[in-house]
Amino acid sequence: MVTEPDKDVDYELLEDFGKFLSGVSAYPARIKCAILAWHALKEAVEGESGSISTE
Repeated sequence: MVTEPDKDVDYELLEDFGKFLSGVSAYPARIKCAILAWHALKEAVEGESGSISTE
């Protein structure tokens, strides 16, 4: 996700977010929602702007 160390990224918070998303597999109807949130976070951390879709 992040290719270079960045002092502004809270990696501990990202780990917690990843743990939260790992529980989504128990709820198949929520997987698409969780993936969308993950992609939005990834683009925000990488500084990209664009359209995010799970389709």
